[in-house]
Amino acid sequence: MRIMGRPRALVAVVAGALLLAGCGSGPSQVGSAVIVGDRSVSLDQVQSMIDQALREHPYAQKLAAEHKLDVLGREIVRQAVLHELTLRAAKQENLGADQAKVAGLAAQLTPAPVTDTKQGDQVAVTQIVSKLRDRNEVASDVLLEQDLARKVLPKLSVGADYVGISATGDNDRAARTRAFGLAKEFADDPAKIQGVVQQAQQEGQQAQQTGAPGPGGYSAGQAAELFGAAQYPGLAQTALFGSDKNSVVVFQAQKPQSADWFVFVIRARGTDKAVPADQEAQKPTDAQLTAIGTRLLQPYLGQSGLRINPRYGVWDLVGMNLVPNSDATQGVVLPIRGAATAQQ
Repeated sequence: MRIMGRPRALVAVVAGALLLAGCGSGPSQVGSAVIVGDRSVSLDQVQSMIDQALREHPYAQKLAAEHKLDVLGREIVRQAVLHELTLRAAKQENLGADQAKVAGLAAQLTPAPVTDTKQGDQVAVTQIVSKLRDRNEVASDVLLEQDLARKVLPKLSVGADYVGISATGDNDRAARTRAFGLAKEFADDPAKIQGVVQQAQQEGQQAQQTGAPGPGGYSAGQAAELFGAAQYPGLAQTALFGSDKNSVVVFQAQKPQSADWFVFVIRARGTDKAVPADQEAQKPTDAQLTAIGTRLLQPYLGQSGLRINPRYGVWDLVGMNLVPNSDATQGVVLPIRGAATAQQ
């Protein structure tokens, strides 16, 4: 695979993107909210945490008044899933959190009630659930995810073809639908990929000159691009770096710089050697390391036997998140038909 200079516009618009449909018909065990491996969280446990949140956090009371406690329930299940995946990854990678660091970070997690953060429901419920959990467990998860990122990031690379699909705004449903449809076409008939990528590349070059997408609606395109995670820690937080080879990955670019959708066809994924690059590796922040560590939990989902009670929604593989239904997912990951089995 040839190594090319990254189109800076692509990296700029895609690098911050974060957050497949559901994970089956739900747990078979009656009374389970979620099952991960040999561990289950019961409906009663989730309800108990919701009841505690209502007693201790004004923002939870606000959600109840707005009939939105389902948001809180999903976050409880989401954090339970990520905790179990973190333990799996740490065991496989022989990672252990420094207990002194765990204690130090746990001490910073104050039990102060969450009121109105002015940052939206997701930020608030994330804080609430973190405060409901054991502080040492929360701190350990963060440090293990950061250590996972530090270990994997320097030698993680992905080779991919991609096309960009022009979108008129954040909520351009037509562009989303087209991106999902194109991903399915690529997955079902890989012979179509080369021609579409070539067309997208030509239209992308025209778009740079004219400022408008081409007649096919493409804003960018490239074949055989090699991305090094260490050079682009923002992009390393996306499903591009969490998915296996022979996968088609779709997600929206970074907003507000761009709302375009991108379809990647992953040709190779390497974890054993540094990538020759035209740009120096960047030093990620702690927040970026945590986000990258969360993304690197994605490959462990397939071996976890994850089953979520449908009342809490479906797992969004691209967002590493729990969402109400498949229409709310931030993207999709599909295996290419006839290729070696891709991680789901």
